[in-house]
Amino acid sequence: MSIKVGVIGAGGMLQYHAAGFRQAGAEIVAVADAAPGAAAKAAEKWGIAKAFESVDAMLAEATELDAVSIIVPNKFHAPLAIQCLNAGKHVFCEKPPALSAEQVREMITAAEKSGKRLMFNFNNRARPESRAMKAYIDGGVVGTINSAQAKWIRRTGIPGFGGWFTTKALSGGGPVIDLLHMIDLALHFMGYPEPAHVLARTFDSFITDKGFKGPWGIPDRADGVNDVEAAAHGVVTFKTGQILTLQASWAEMIKREEVSVVFQGTAAGGKVERLFGRDGIDSTAIDTCELYVQENGNSVNRSIVTPECEDMGRIGSAANFIHAIDGSAAPLNTPDEALKLMRIIDALYQSAQSGAPVSL
Repeated sequence: MSIKVGVIGAGGMLQYHAAGFRQAGAEIVAVADAAPGAAAKAAEKWGIAKAFESVDAMLAEATELDAVSIIVPNKFHAPLAIQCLNAGKHVFCEKPPALSAEQVREMITAAEKSGKRLMFNFNNRARPESRAMKAYIDGGVVGTINSAQAKWIRRTGIPGFGGWFTTKALSGGGPVIDLLHMIDLALHFMGYPEPAHVLARTFDSFITDKGFKGPWGIPDRADGVNDVEAAAHGVVTFKTGQILTLQASWAEMIKREEVSVVFQGTAAGGKVERLFGRDGIDSTAIDTCELYVQENGNSVNRSIVTPECEDMGRIGSAANFIHAIDGSAAPLNTPDEALKLMRIIDALYQSAQSGAPVSL
């Protein structure tokens, strides 16, 4: 029997979740969204049998559900995940995992009590470039990664003004928490080491300047709030002796949008990168996957050729959730990794606010 999934949230990410779940052989039987008419519209568009305007109604009436996917503003990730886990459903939650590490701990407790799987959409792990690089790392080609640099930077990429993205109470923060993918990917490559210290600075330059608005996002709200950072820079040291530097921005004086992890290992270095011609437009992007080695006294740069993947692994990530439930594949991420990531993000914001390093 196929795994039956319900989706909470009828926004744009539904297209990728739907494609991934169906690719893995699951059936999407319900969608819920609190906005009047949104669920019904999505159900018609994506061929989903049942539509609800509340999560309570979906869980009560769609009793056949095995799993739930959560695609809503960040504030609601933890409470909805806990509600669904308590209802005996597997949960696939959009990033970030929650607003804080403490909320992730509560999600993990609910998952452990229910015996159900809890996963997050760290979709960049599912990109062909990332999978290929991780295979080299796991195969010993790289040796030990001593240092890495994680970067997701935009020049004009603020996702609207006054909406939930720029309202800290709803989002938890700006680009650090929104664009956490490269921090996660770097940690994934590094073996998710235990963090020791974090030092960071955030900047709110341009956060209300509409000249820095991105070509996507949600409509502006004139009466809304813009109280998150526009850019952040930081460094994380680990108990293993490894070090990570990071840069995340929606609006910063750079040449163009760049999404990358670069690392230096004891046997090889490497880079996984996506460069955009125009901010946020996947169809104009150029993907690169490279290894840097010394051979026969020569510096050799290896270009790793991988299949094109415009969706940045979103479909593959959703498919992996289904395969992890049915046991046909190992999960691409774990709750413990999500907790470690949110501990680092909490510390980044704490350090930026205090101006001092934070020990973990």
